[in-house]
Amino acid sequence: MTLESRWTRLRARVAPSVLIAGLAVLLVIGGSIVVSSAFGVWPLGVARNDAAPAPIASTSPDVTIAPIPSVAPTPTPTPTPTPTPVVPASPAAQPCDGDTVLTIWAHPDDDIIFGNPSISDALAAGECVRTIFLTAGDAGRGLGYVHSRELGILRAYNHMRGADGFWDSTVLTLTGGLRVERLSPQGDPRVSVMFARLPDGNITDEGFDSTGHATLSKLVDGAIATLTPIDSGPAVDRAQLSASLAELAAALHPVRTLTHVPRGSAYAPGDHPDHSVVGTLVRDSLGRDASLAPGIRYLVGYPSIDLPRTLDGAALDAKVETYRIYAQQDDVVRCADRDACLKTRKFGEWLRRSYPLSEADLRMS
Repeated sequence: MTLESRWTRLRARVAPSVLIAGLAVLLVIGGSIVVSSAFGVWPLGVARNDAAPAPIASTSPDVTIAPIPSVAPTPTPTPTPTPTPVVPASPAAQPCDGDTVLTIWAHPDDDIIFGNPSISDALAAGECVRTIFLTAGDAGRGLGYVHSRELGILRAYNHMRGADGFWDSTVLTLTGGLRVERLSPQGDPRVSVMFARLPDGNITDEGFDSTGHATLSKLVDGAIATLTPIDSGPAVDRAQLSASLAELAAALHPVRTLTHVPRGSAYAPGDHPDHSVVGTLVRDSLGRDASLAPGIRYLVGYPSIDLPRTLDGAALDAKVETYRIYAQQDDVVRCADRDACLKTRKFGEWLRRSYPLSEADLRMS
């Protein structure tokens, strides 16, 4: 039988899509399958990539035509999310069921002389009050005098919150670097008082022999690199002190912050230098934060004596009584009753006034 007649018989027996090895060659040209042989070219159909046909068995036992594989799309890689850094919670954080008022002062008693009646009003309204004193108010007299003043402060806050009782103490080292002792009355989480116990700078701004004449002013002005608390806590530099104040505000979320008038204000000349430098620290640390700045109030200190009286009646009586309770523990300013307190030189006049200023009121030079 001739080769041509054999091929004719195979075409009759085998489906057109089958090629016999040795007689034909499978080609894919322009998407069509064709058979090429010595006798010509025949189309076998259109190759489709959207479905993979099953293998087709040949009548020849040693020939199988594999299906034309479809091309799978290249998978799009899933981006790996960048993890959000975890910022540790500040040890200063304290929950509050209502609004929080943060108050920052130079010495124990500045709050009740210049900050009241704002503080007592906040407590009466059910707000939380968090107070910190940056210096020990030691007047060069050592820790015994400091602890007496601190006891007077706690008793004054008992009076303002309307309850006596014990206070729990916790020593905290803020992430910023400042170490404080925080005291809170048992059963009343609305109130906390913190003592940093940095050296008192003296009315002369030269400090005291007992603390090596170290002062907040010298720290802020760069005359000294660090300042060490009088209770032997860790020394802090200015950056740490500022960071610690900002940390307190971030942790406590105050709606209002009370502090001293800063340097450069028209109301600063004649004030205690510790007052002015604390006001400056607060203004620099918190006053640049748009969420905090509107709520900051700067209380006029010693220069308020030259301004008109603003308090009388029940408001004055309540303020004087709070001060009197504190003063029982401070032998420098102790007064026996309302009249005696109001007759105390200068202090009696400061008690009759309260001047909280906004940033716009400071008249900065």
